[in-house]
Amino acid sequence: MIRSSALTLSVGYVLLGIVALVLFATPLWYAWRVSVNGGRTELLQEDAQRLSAIFQNRGADGLARFIDERIGLQIANERILLLADASLKPLAGNLPQWPSGVPEQPGTYTVSISVAGREIRAGLVRTALPGGYTLLVGRDVARLRPLEKSFWYGLAGAAGIFSLVGLIGGLLVRRVVLSRIDRINQTAARIMQGDLSHRLPLSRRDDEFNTLSRIINRMLDQTEQLVHGVRNVSNSIAHDLRTPLTELRSRLEELVILRPPNEEALAEIEAAVADVDRVIDIFNALLRLSKIDAGAGRSEVVEVDAADAAAKAVEFYQPSAELKGISLTFEERGEAPILGDPVLLAQAIGNLIDNALKFTPENGSIAVETRRRENGAVEITVADTGPGIPEAEKPRVIDRFYRGDASRGTPGAGLGLSLVGAVAKLHAGSLELFDNHPGLRARMILSGMA
Repeated sequence: MIRSSALTLSVGYVLLGIVALVLFATPLWYAWRVSVNGGRTELLQEDAQRLSAIFQNRGADGLARFIDERIGLQIANERILLLADASLKPLAGNLPQWPSGVPEQPGTYTVSISVAGREIRAGLVRTALPGGYTLLVGRDVARLRPLEKSFWYGLAGAAGIFSLVGLIGGLLVRRVVLSRIDRINQTAARIMQGDLSHRLPLSRRDDEFNTLSRIINRMLDQTEQLVHGVRNVSNSIAHDLRTPLTELRSRLEELVILRPPNEEALAEIEAAVADVDRVIDIFNALLRLSKIDAGAGRSEVVEVDAADAAAKAVEFYQPSAELKGISLTFEERGEAPILGDPVLLAQAIGNLIDNALKFTPENGSIAVETRRRENGAVEITVADTGPGIPEAEKPRVIDRFYRGDASRGTPGAGLGLSLVGAVAKLHAGSLELFDNHPGLRARMILSGMA
């Protein structure tokens, strides 16, 4: 319980609240003390002035009779009244003798005096009267002390109630927090056991736990997608490597068993080399993709003319297009400079054209176009008249090793569009696929590398 964060925070808030109560009460207490002392002094001075006026009108004897009458009417020791002659001998009042410790000069003082056999702290006003008489008016300072004690008792009671409510609230908060954390722990335990489809529960309240749960759930979605992606890639690599390696083993085994003439043996060796090249091509494509994912191209950022890169790619693939009887054209709509990696950019454009050549039938056409958008991004489009890609497969063709039904009989490992998508992402862009009616329109949008 002591290690609970919720309870620790609750105790901290309780202590902070108590400190706030004390800080709030301290200036009130100080203001009250100043007001009480000032009010007491003002009352004593008013009493002294009234008694001085009586002395002026009635003389010393009249003031003595008035003081005795007043003492008889008031509560015992409510006020301290004393009229003394020039030798400070008491003439009237409730003090048997002139108190020691009172300064000789007229004024307002707070001193300790003895009243009715007990020592008190009193606020006194000493007034000099004509004829050498002296008037002393005072009140017990401790008379209002019970009010002060009541104030502090009330403050202590409020602090106690605040502490009790705070601790109970802390226990309740701790219970609620631990229940939410327990559900998170259960979910984490299931995920650690391999159930990546499990997600953190969400409550109806949009609180901090819900926000954290949504973030963790999105992270789990991404993790599950990556794990499935790695699994699919592993399966695809095994599947795509098995065919050329099996063919390679069969050819080599046939050479060992049949031992054909030199010309046939060289032909088989040449075919075996082609199988090895297919395996190497797969690994090279994977290495390029891993470097792109790691941002390796960021160290080679220069200004590249996308239109010039596209024109060179079209020129490179022109002979292949002519051999298949395909019309390959290029249209440049203005300059298209962009910050990027020229090698990766050329490879991405080449992959788009090569992909279009694989699926475009004889007498078909491929149109390559570059233009600059109003927002500064560069758009490279490769449109063909092939069979196109079904709408349901378009989101998946960028996945590595994915091959649709139309591409089963064509050479390749299903990494071409994956590389194009990775290059576009590296250049702060995207790869979009549309229907060309007929065929496919692949549009690569590039914003440039930072």
